[in-house]
Amino acid sequence: MDKIAIVILNWNGEAMLRKFLPGVIAHSEPVGTVYVADNGSTDNSIDLLNKEFPTVRQILFDKNYGFAEGYNMALKEIDAEYYLLLNSDVEITDNWLDPLLAYMEKHPHVAACQPKLLSQMTPQYFEYAGAAGGFIDYLGYPFCRGRIMASVEKDEGQYDEICSVFWATGAALMIRSAAYWEAGGLDGDFFAHMEEIDLCWRLRSLGYGIVCIPQSKAYHVGGGTLPKENPRKTFLNFRNNLFMLYKNLPEKELHKVLWLRFFLDILAAIHFLTKGEVRSFQAVFKAYREFNAQKPLYEKKRKEIQLKIKNSTIPERTANSILKAYYLKGIRKFTQL
Repeated sequence: MDKIAIVILNWNGEAMLRKFLPGVIAHSEPVGTVYVADNGSTDNSIDLLNKEFPTVRQILFDKNYGFAEGYNMALKEIDAEYYLLLNSDVEITDNWLDPLLAYMEKHPHVAACQPKLLSQMTPQYFEYAGAAGGFIDYLGYPFCRGRIMASVEKDEGQYDEICSVFWATGAALMIRSAAYWEAGGLDGDFFAHMEEIDLCWRLRSLGYGIVCIPQSKAYHVGGGTLPKENPRKTFLNFRNNLFMLYKNLPEKELHKVLWLRFFLDILAAIHFLTKGEVRSFQAVFKAYREFNAQKPLYEKKRKEIQLKIKNSTIPERTANSILKAYYLKGIRKFTQL
């Protein structure tokens, strides 16, 4: 059994593997064992691994199963105490594993953790997709220590304390294998986007803790698979957010929150249209069509999740609206909340 299995899910990421995999190997072994799970790449990723990284263990799939199901399939083939899900576009630093492992070994109630995530392009700033740990408001909008909506903060050591969070970034997520499977793993029907937040919500509902450990640092390129304005990404984010809310919300909040979100999502769609982003406008309505079409499937998932809940009150799910704080009060920093 591996102590830590560092698993990189790859799809046509030859350039990222060439650039960042040497650092992962150099800074992770022998504490962690490095795997690359390939989602049916059509570039030269496998040739690169065979020729330049023969010590890296390979798990090969016949097609692209997406981020969520791809990881589920890969992790089923790995025997490890801890999984570390790592994006191919992440640059890591020396001794990055030591603080993560030390904390997890001392705190068995904590299921998952993340390092401080900084931008690989502008290293003095936090990275959008995780920063120094994730939170969520009562309407399902995620934000981070170091990033609120589109405003990303400069890292000045203001979030260097270990902190309990609602979600840890999927770009560099360390998780106990037993807890991963107890919670049901990533939801393969998400394909990509929001899947780590959904998993972390289920873990928190089971009573586990999740933390950010800033003594470990990683640098994320971000947006390497789909650009921020990509309509496919818009569709997945809106649809998966609805799926996540429907599965995890307490019964007393479900209908109110979904109605409020419908109103706010219509406003978001109109905003896309005013900017000339017609395909993103259409993507919002496509997300709602697919959400309604798949509700029967998610009703079953919801019942299973609700039966397992041990902790329905999660402090890191805030009672206030992050949209109100950002757009009406002008709050741009986590420390101002």
